[in-house]
Amino acid sequence: MLEKLTVRELSDVQLRGKRALVRVDYNVPLDEEGEVTDDARIRATLPTLEYLRGRGARVVLMSHLGRPKGQPVPKYSLRPVAGRLSELLGTEVKFQPSTVSKEAVAASQALDSGEVLLLENTRFDARETANDPELARALAKLGDVYVNDAFGAAHRAHASTAGVAKYLKPAVAGLLLERELEYLGGLLREPTRPYVAILGGAKVSDKIDLIENLLTRVERLCVGGAMACTFLRAMGLETGESLVEEDHVDFAAGLIGKAGDALVLPTDGVVAPAPDRGNEARIVSRKGIPADQMLLDIGPESARAFAKTARGARTILWNGPMGVFEQEAFAAGTRIVADGVAAATAEGATSVIGGGDTAAAVAMFGLTERMTHVSTGGGAALEFLAGEALPGVAALTDREGA
Repeated sequence: MLEKLTVRELSDVQLRGKRALVRVDYNVPLDEEGEVTDDARIRATLPTLEYLRGRGARVVLMSHLGRPKGQPVPKYSLRPVAGRLSELLGTEVKFQPSTVSKEAVAASQALDSGEVLLLENTRFDARETANDPELARALAKLGDVYVNDAFGAAHRAHASTAGVAKYLKPAVAGLLLERELEYLGGLLREPTRPYVAILGGAKVSDKIDLIENLLTRVERLCVGGAMACTFLRAMGLETGESLVEEDHVDFAAGLIGKAGDALVLPTDGVVAPAPDRGNEARIVSRKGIPADQMLLDIGPESARAFAKTARGARTILWNGPMGVFEQEAFAAGTRIVADGVAAATAEGATSVIGGGDTAAAVAMFGLTERMTHVSTGGGAALEFLAGEALPGVAALTDREGA
């Protein structure tokens, strides 16, 4: 059970006619015309927004978008997001081109019950990422209750994710944040066994804490993606032009010795001279990577082995693609593993998909709905599963007796 209060525990008196200041994660991709190209993160917040509107709250939304470095940058404006959210909610979402101005406060106070207001990008103010107390106090004036539904930003100690919760009480978890913590927390508590983790992506260094934490918890740890190359180098194998973190080879070697049979590495791979030369891709044994080639995907033998391992699990964590899945020549490994995880889920396993590239890959293959839970947070999920406290969660109001 979540030790923090959730939006579902707020009374009618606390919500009806009151301003709910909601931190969401609308850091979504926009095209050159400013149109939202992937609205998954927006859709993920709809249950919380509909819940609040249904309870008569006046909803004030705040989010960041991109990295504008503390100043207004037109291409990072949230105005297009307000348009897309209006379409999804079926009602007008008002947009305020500022965050803590007098106009923003007035706009929040002018809302009727059930209406929604989206503020401009919180990171247009340099004080946001510094978790400035003055900004946090100013944000608190925009609401009567604070709701954090931005799991993707919960690992950031910023004014809109952590600081504001000190000055606006109660500070509660939204439905999305609650769901994220429920599924990810379940992996840390008592996962149904066998428990298998599949890790990929580019760098071992990004996942050292996660790997060490997982090794004490899982029956099998499958490692693919470019990060597998550092392990292959640690085994004394030729890795050619592949991405290898030389300063983490010793760590990988130690892990191989410590993990034993629990660690599953690729036995073959797909190589090419460069990611943009997929027409030259070919399959090789892990012992046969040419000196002038890069490993850009796990091979079919490895992919089938990883998928079979997933099929034998009752709990699966998958974080990181197996290759450069955006290009067809190097997508097969990720696709086969995704199919295996989806099949395991259909057979009763619990599958949790890490955010970021893994979520994008699952969506690209049309498998999102066949997974138990697809996280909206990349870095936040990694830090949480590594056993680290998330500032955006720690700042919320404790449940009595928790």
